[in-house]
Amino acid sequence: MSEQTTHQKIALITGANKGIGRAAAEQLAALGMTVLIGARDPRRGEEAAAALRATGGDAHALTLDVTDQATARTAAKQVEERFGHLDVLINNAGITGSGQVSPADAYDQIPSSVDLDMVRAVFETNVFGVIAVTNAMLPLLRRSPAPRIVNVSSHAASLTLTSDPDGPFTALLPSAAYTPSKTALSALTVQYANELRKDGILVNAVAPGFVDTDSNNHSGHLTPAQGAAVVVRLATLGSDGPTAGFFSEDGSVPW
Repeated sequence: MSEQTTHQKIALITGANKGIGRAAAEQLAALGMTVLIGARDPRRGEEAAAALRATGGDAHALTLDVTDQATARTAAKQVEERFGHLDVLINNAGITGSGQVSPADAYDQIPSSVDLDMVRAVFETNVFGVIAVTNAMLPLLRRSPAPRIVNVSSHAASLTLTSDPDGPFTALLPSAAYTPSKTALSALTVQYANELRKDGILVNAVAPGFVDTDSNNHSGHLTPAQGAAVVVRLATLGSDGPTAGFFSEDGSVPW
């Protein structure tokens, strides 16, 4: 049965069964949006959606592997059939490539010895996956009166910050996979924003900060809810909001 409405806002978040994505889903649901929990594992996606529904949110699981274009197209078809449109796309799914370790222990990211297959895998998720999902969902976003795309990035994407020899990133190991993938995501964000500006689609990148998640072995000092706050803010921008920007909770982040 179709659940299309002319007013209900629909938000899709990739990688939303845990961490920042799940926290963003909780916050958007609390604002009254219907939230689609994108997850590779159907069971984990449904568990997260059920937990949100138990607290009064309108949430539905959506099986979506961003590295598989076929699942992205299938997911878009399912969203179209059930809701008819999409208002918010949050490209949150991402990997570091190093597994569940602190950034200070990610020795496999050192440029001179990095495994090219690992770099390719990271870009497949963090960059190519964003293209696959965004392009699959664009026809649905174009049906929204106020479409928003948020790409979840990192302060590490900033060439300004990472190239500063006295900056906070000099104490960390070099990163030849994760950091360059997020820098590429910045460029991709600007290119989509430039193309879609005329259509009223606002596209921005967000740096949530050093959040306590599996990806950094829970070494972050911010909670997922704190990290998700800026994501939600960019996902709910008014018509006069920015596009082609890079933001943290403290404001603009230098490229």
